[in-house]
Amino acid sequence: MEACRVKSVRSDWSSTLLVCKKCSKKLDGGFGPKGRTPLAKALRQHLGLKKGRKGRAGILEVKCLGICPRGAVTVVDGAAPGEWMLVKAGADLDTVAEAVGFVDDRR
Repeated sequence: MEACRVKSVRSDWSSTLLVCKKCSKKLDGGFGPKGRTPLAKALRQHLGLKKGRKGRAGILEVKCLGICPRGAVTVVDGAAPGEWMLVKAGADLDTVAEAVGFVDDRR
């Protein structure tokens, strides 16, 4: 029987952000210019990040994180997993990016 092998894949990510998909769905978007875009997509667009492992940072939507705040989305910064954030609908994306340590290099 062949031994189990583990293969690694390179990524360009410098940081990772986990965003609760269920919270975003309950808000029916809540972010972006018209308030209809989910937080993960709005933040990715705002920072000019590519999707997948080729981007400079990863913003991933994950299943329910179990907090379920009213009018907000639960967010976990991979660099600080002990401190979860609750981002209210319509929050300023620059403020959110700064809170999680993402810097917009385009500006």
